[in-house]
Amino acid sequence: MFELMFCSLLTILPDYLYRRYVQGKRLGKEITFFSIWYELRWGITGCLMLTVSLITMIFYFHPSTSNATLYFRTVPILPEGSGRVAEVKFGFSAPVKKGDVLFTLDASKQQAAVETARRKIAEVDAAMQTAQADVVKAEAQIGEAKANYQQAKDELDVKSELQRRNPGIVPQRDIEKLQVLVDQRQSGIDAATAARQSAALQVSTSLPAQKASAEAALDQAQVELDKTQVRAGVDGRVEQFLVRSGDVVNQLMRPAGILIPTEAGRTFLQAGFGQIEAQVMKTGMVAEATCISKPWVIIPMVITTVQDYIAAGQFRSGEQLLEAQNAVKPGTILVFLEPLYKGGLEGVTPGSSCLVNAYTSNHEEISAKDTPTSRKIALHVVDGVGLVHALLLRIQALLLPIQTLVLSGH
Repeated sequence: MFELMFCSLLTILPDYLYRRYVQGKRLGKEITFFSIWYELRWGITGCLMLTVSLITMIFYFHPSTSNATLYFRTVPILPEGSGRVAEVKFGFSAPVKKGDVLFTLDASKQQAAVETARRKIAEVDAAMQTAQADVVKAEAQIGEAKANYQQAKDELDVKSELQRRNPGIVPQRDIEKLQVLVDQRQSGIDAATAARQSAALQVSTSLPAQKASAEAALDQAQVELDKTQVRAGVDGRVEQFLVRSGDVVNQLMRPAGILIPTEAGRTFLQAGFGQIEAQVMKTGMVAEATCISKPWVIIPMVITTVQDYIAAGQFRSGEQLLEAQNAVKPGTILVFLEPLYKGGLEGVTPGSSCLVNAYTSNHEEISAKDTPTSRKIALHVVDGVGLVHALLLRIQALLLPIQTLVLSGH
């Protein structure tokens, strides 16, 4: 409507003034309700053509959309396992810091596992002391066995020497018994040495390995115990935190609530533009936005990212072939916008619906020396009609709160 009124000032009004003051035709006389089309045919035709051209130029080169929202991510509050809630630290809605305990689960099983692992470590420590005592005992047994061996060896040497000097003075049977005794004492030394090596191996290798395994089991049990304390992963605010003591929570059936990060929905504005505007949507374009939660305010924005894919074309492989006609409606070009000035989104509630206008700029091409004059004029016109769209956005910003109240039934 605004474009039609604007174009009529440049077409129908001059045509009427020419008919009235140059040709002398008057309303109600020569210009009647039935003769308006014939008398003002040039102005009406020019108005319609100019209106269509203006609307096409504005909405193609300076696209607008009402599909703009401050999307924000949420973090479901879930334990890593499942269990029954023992204690809740926060209410339905409250600010939290990273690392704060939100609620705890019944940890009797995990505490028992931790205590079992600690007892296992204590058992290994006791076995270590026993093994060390066994090493000392084995060393004493080695000394005793060596002494007995030396005694038998000396006696064998003495009798062997006597037998050599005076054959027959010592019965051969006694020498053989002494030889057997020496071999027996040598075996005793070997057995004591092996016992010492076994005890030393227990002290140096086996028991330390058992202790390391026990400590690892304790660490694992402690990790499982820590999982019973569900903590906030980021700074933010818990909402719909309805879980209470005695409730059963798990990852598949029932989350405890929602954690909204502090900066969620306060940095970017996401908007979906029509596919026909894909050729003009560029990173760095200047834009303006107005949101329902902050009425009568125009927020200068800049496009930082233009998504290369349209979500409507996304599919997941399955057992059926795709049918193109099943697409309900064409998707949009998703763009991300940031405030042009710091704090531009302050006061805008995350999740708010917004209106966004984007404006193309041909300043560089106009400033280029090799651009033809006719093209420079056309580009000036294209950039100039952006003012019309900016004015429309301000009118919409004034009417948006009223429209919202009417649609909501207030």
